[in-house]
Amino acid sequence: VDGSRNLSLDSIPMGLPMSDPTAWATAMNNLGMAPMGMTGQPLLPDFDPALGMMTGIPPINPMMPGLGIVPPPIPPDMPAVKEIIHCKSCTLFPPNPHLPPPATRERPPGCKTVFVGGLPENGTEQIIMEVFEQCGEVIAIRKSKKNFCHIRFAEEFMVDKALYLSGYRIRLGSSTDKKDTGRLHVDFAQARDDLYEWECKQRMLAREERHRRRLEEERFRPPSPPPVVHYSDHECSIVAEKLKDDKKFSEAVQTLLTWIERGEVNRRTANNFYSMIQSANSHIRRLVNEKATHEKEMEEAKEKFKIALSGILVQFEQIVAVYHSASKQKAWDHFTKAQRKNISVWCKQAEEIRNIHNDELMGIRREEEMEMSDEEIEDPAEMKETEESALVSQVEALKEENDSLRWQLDAYRNEVELLKQEQGKASRDEDTTKEQQLKLLQQALQGMQQHLLKVQDEYKKREAELEKVREDKLKIETLLENLKEQESSTSRICACSQEKECPAEKTLSNSPVKSEREALLVGIISTFLHVHPFGASIEYICSYLQRLDSKICTTEVEVLMTRLQHTFKQELSGVGASLEKRWKFCGFDELKMT
Repeated sequence: VDGSRNLSLDSIPMGLPMSDPTAWATAMNNLGMAPMGMTGQPLLPDFDPALGMMTGIPPINPMMPGLGIVPPPIPPDMPAVKEIIHCKSCTLFPPNPHLPPPATRERPPGCKTVFVGGLPENGTEQIIMEVFEQCGEVIAIRKSKKNFCHIRFAEEFMVDKALYLSGYRIRLGSSTDKKDTGRLHVDFAQARDDLYEWECKQRMLAREERHRRRLEEERFRPPSPPPVVHYSDHECSIVAEKLKDDKKFSEAVQTLLTWIERGEVNRRTANNFYSMIQSANSHIRRLVNEKATHEKEMEEAKEKFKIALSGILVQFEQIVAVYHSASKQKAWDHFTKAQRKNISVWCKQAEEIRNIHNDELMGIRREEEMEMSDEEIEDPAEMKETEESALVSQVEALKEENDSLRWQLDAYRNEVELLKQEQGKASRDEDTTKEQQLKLLQQALQGMQQHLLKVQDEYKKREAELEKVREDKLKIETLLENLKEQESSTSRICACSQEKECPAEKTLSNSPVKSEREALLVGIISTFLHVHPFGASIEYICSYLQRLDSKICTTEVEVLMTRLQHTFKQELSGVGASLEKRWKFCGFDELKMT
């Protein structure tokens, strides 16, 4: 068994003679292998090893063990040439190429197991292994006593190779006995192990996909801002130095803002914070100067743009003048229709572009005029500001000194207000709870009132419905009385008519024949028994009547004949075990006696 599982190309006797190189090349080509001769030289120098290979299946190496038997599946659009396959213990004959391909079920996910039917009765597990191990590594074979088995491979692509053998006729050795032959049917099989491995693989791929997405999200996520250090005297001195530097000003201001929002300002640190705020205030003048330089640069750029735009407009005017001069009659008559059309279109386009640029230039000039007018209005105010600037500088110095004192007072006031607020919160909480309870009670009363109103409306509707029902009841009672009177009158008339018909009914009720059907049965039975003078059994009579009507039963016939004693009579005939009841017709005898 171990030797059969490790078959090589040298150990397999191929049925193709080496003297026919074309047949050998065809077989090797179907296997996706470069055709090699016995000497190791290629039989087909222009061979492409990629032909006949299926996607997902690795290229076949001629040195791989046992791959000289089963080729990989070939695409349906390529003509497949199946050859006779010789194994050590059996031979596989290809199916008719003109027949349709064998039907297969839908492929289960992660299928590595195949169903193989049509095996010979004398086929052993060793022969099955010898045939199908050429498709790939076989993990397990489960053979049944009913000429079929299940084979599980190591990889999914090996199943596609095994399906190639579907339709082949197998013969064990050189025997032609039915027990040594069979037609292989290979199909996909559904196995729990395959499904479990496929689900595990899918979960692993999903985990990898989630991990990859998480890495991408972390890569594209903006970096978090650096953490702000806690306040200390050392850090305060560092931030104060950074506030004086123009390049580190934005970072230091952010740190100062977070410290103030955290509540680091208290009596001990108030002076330090005030000095940092004062140094931050000193940057306002720098920012104003930067803004003024940028505005100056913008005005210079506007001037350049205005000059360039005016030059462009002059050139547009010249181009439009050329078009207008060309459209005069002296030159216009010498142009063709197509040329005139083009010149008129170009003239319109140039005029439209010129008008757009002209409007833009006029808009810039209007803005400048508006700015000039605003400056003229603001001139007297600026004169006043220059006179007051000296006083303002003195006032600001005093204000800065007063502000420091005010902020200290504000700090004390804030502490006092906090204490007052803490005392007032307790009383406010009690007031708010009472107010909430009152609101809830008011809402409950409003709901009760609305419910009472709804109940009253429903009560009124029910009273109206009751009155309607009472009126309907009175009408129905009057109708019933009228109907009773009519019934009493009709009953009297019926009584009179019944008295007249009673004699005839009495005569009918006394007769033994109660219906027309029974009368017909009596006539048919009497004629039947008249033909049989020695009588007949009830079963014989019923069999004759059931030919006419299958619904007739023996009990009905027997009851009818027993009622007519003057027409039919029953007699016993025979002795012992042959005792039998027979019915006879006696109507003529009874008629003579009466």
